Amino acid sequence: MTTIIAAAHLAFAFGILGNIVSFLVYLAPLPTFYRIYKKKSTEGFQSIPYAVALFSAMLLLYYAFLKTDNGLMLITINSIGCAIEATYLVIFMIYATNNAKVYTSKLLVLFNVGAYGLIVFSTSIFSRGPQRVTVVGWICAVFSVTVFAAPLSIIRLVIRTKSIEYMPFTLSFFLTICAIMWFFYGLLIKDYYVATPNILGFLFGVAQMILYVVYKGRKRQVLPEIIKIDLSTLDKEVELNKQVESIIVVDEEEGDEKTAPAVVLNESNIV
Repeated sequence: MTTIIAAAHLAFAFGILGNIVSFLVYLAPLPTFYRIYKKKSTEGFQSIPYAVALFSAMLLLYYAFLKTDNGLMLITINSIGCAIEATYLVIFMIYATNNAKVYTSKLLVLFNVGAYGLIVFSTSIFSRGPQRVTVVGWICAVFSVTVFAAPLSIIRLVIRTKSIEYMPFTLSFFLTICAIMWFFYGLLIKDYYVATPNILGFLFGVAQMILYVVYKGRKRQVLPEIIKIDLSTLDKEVELNKQVESIIVVDEEEGDEKTAPAVVLNESNIV
């Protein structure tokens, strides 16, 4: 009995700590969105992590309401998470380019409306009681892994550009601490749908912090830009340059050279 009470107290403590750290994780992108607001542009930032995080919070909220016990900690933090992630996406949509707006809109319709609605509807119709909790728990575990894997696109960008500009250290740090808290909370209440995905979250968090240390202080490497050349006009441009360079008039009596004005042909002239 004493062991059970101690485990319950520890679970409550890790649940509280998990809520606090998760709240800080949700606030970690604030500098990013302040930068977007100041520059009136989303620059190289992507909406995928925030859309997937919103979807995951919605699923975990649904799962928490289905649980008969130990659901309060999940309800509180995921309610806050839904509100914060929705705010981030609204700001992103305001300052994003037209292509980014279209892409983000499709993403939200596909996941947060279509997929979420389908999951709620199908689990309500085809499962009951503990079976529904199990099915939704597995779905939540899969998408929790997706949330932790979402920064992989940022990791790839960091490796390609050799710059940590788009990977804030604070977010990586708090994600790692958050994964530790929720792992022990899930383990202590024997909710493995909560505990298991956070193992992967811990590993991804550590990987991001290692990349931060490796590339910290390096200047951003600009990726080469592909220039399209119209081959139908290229021969004409080259011939024009040859003609201009060959127009050199030599005045034999005065012994000086008169050169026609040069035409500079550079990449901006080739369409």
